[in-house]
Amino acid sequence: MIREMKTEDYKGVYALWMTIKGFGIRSMDDSREGVERFLKRNPGLSTVAEEDGRIVGCILCGHDGRRGCLYHVCVAEDYRMRGIGKAMVVRCMEELRKEKINKVSLIAFTQNDVGNAFWKEIGWLKREDLNYYDFVLNEANITAFNH
Repeated sequence: MIREMKTEDYKGVYALWMTIKGFGIRSMDDSREGVERFLKRNPGLSTVAEEDGRIVGCILCGHDGRRGCLYHVCVAEDYRMRGIGKAMVVRCMEELRKEKINKVSLIAFTQNDVGNAFWKEIGWLKREDLNYYDFVLNEANITAFNH
């Protein structure tokens, strides 16, 4: 079942994140408090896939009033190739359309072969015309990658 992500889903979502090889978890942004803040700022947009009482997929989805963005898109390895990822993306896009958002972006690590193949397969375009920059405002918000 594909549905809106709720704060109560955090434990299951975090457990899923911890199973995804190469997945980056930020100490503050991806904490329960950080995700709860994100969900409150972007009500109804984030999505989970649930099967047999277990969270098997997740997308954090938000917008700034102009452009939508998808974060932490993942599906449990043993549930991939069933259309779950695409169904979650479709739900997010429908919710963003309701908010009158006309363009959506995401970031995929260059070494994420599975993710990059997925985005290409479902019709997303890889941008070659820009550079992506970050500026860290809080050094305590450390990213740790799953091995």
